Amino acid sequence: MDTRIKPVADIKTVPLFDIVVDLDPRLSFGETPVGRRVLFGAAGGTFSGERVRGEVLAGGGDWALFRPDGAMALDVRLTLRTHDNDLIYMTYGGRWITPPEVRADMADPVKRYNVDPLRYYFRTQPLFETGSTAYAWMNDIVCIGTGYLVEGAVAYRIFQIV
Repeated sequence: MDTRIKPVADIKTVPLFDIVVDLDPRLSFGETPVGRRVLFGAAGGTFSGERVRGEVLAGGGDWALFRPDGAMALDVRLTLRTHDNDLIYMTYGGRWITPPEVRADMADPVKRYNVDPLRYYFRTQPLFETGSTAYAWMNDIVCIGTGYLVEGAVAYRIFQIV
């Protein structure tokens, strides 16, 4: 073992907020040299937690890349407006891995919302940027999230790493 390795605290999390992002109809860029690029545009939504809550503004979205191996790489940019009218820029990447045995149900427009999220891997790593003094603390945190589908939207539970 390398003698430079030191013991550090385990990673712990606390809930930050739950978010639902309503989606516009998808736009496909087609097969690109790196995979199939699709825009899932944000049409609105809401977020709510103990320390921050508000609405998701239309105009952002996920410029997702469907890789040849079936995995989806996320590239998301959203604008959040807090209940007290401050703006927060939220970005995240992530991965959505759907096992082959679940793909047919996920492709079905009716069945996809009933697939248990424990049957697929949908994780994100949100970061935030704001000029708000009330929410300046969000500029300096790292988060993780777990996602799932809901009717007409995508939802996440976001946790702050402490």
